[in-house]
Amino acid sequence: MIRLPIVIASAAAIAVASAAFAGGHGGNPAVKARKSHMQLYAFNLGTLGGMAKGEIEYDADAAKAAATNLATLATLSQRAYWAPGTSTAELGEETRALPAIWEAGSTAGQIGGQLAEAAQALAAVAGDGQEALGPALGPVGGACGACHKAYRQSN
Repeated sequence: MIRLPIVIASAAAIAVASAAFAGGHGGNPAVKARKSHMQLYAFNLGTLGGMAKGEIEYDADAAKAAATNLATLATLSQRAYWAPGTSTAELGEETRALPAIWEAGSTAGQIGGQLAEAAQALAAVAGDGQEALGPALGPVGGACGACHKAYRQSN
C-alpha cells in the first residue's frame, strides 16, 4: 500500500527537480542543454578512450553501449541548443560558443554530419575488441576537434 505522505513527497521532489532542470535557477536553458549534451559526449568518449588506451579494462558490452550512445547523441537535433544570442558575445562566461557558429558560411552543420557518420562507424565496431577502438575513435575525435577549434573559445 502506498502511503499518501510518500506520494506527496515524491511529487514535490519531482516538481523541484523539474523546475531546476527547466532553468529555474538562472542561466540560459539553451546553453544548459548544449553543455549537458557535450557532457554526455565526453562521458561516453572517456569510456571508449580509456578502453582504447588500456586504462579501462575492455568490455565489449560497455564499449558497444558507449558507442551507441555517441551515435544517438550525434543524430539528435541540437537546433534549439544553438539559439542566436547564446554566444560568448552575448552571454560572456556562461558559454564558450563563439559567434562564428551563427555566421554565414559556418561549417558547424557539416562537421556535425561528419561526427554522426564517424560515431555510426564506431558503433559498428566497438564490440569487436580493444584493437578496433583506436582507429574508429580517430574520426570521432577529428570531428569534435574541428568544431571546437573553429567554434569554441579556448580556456
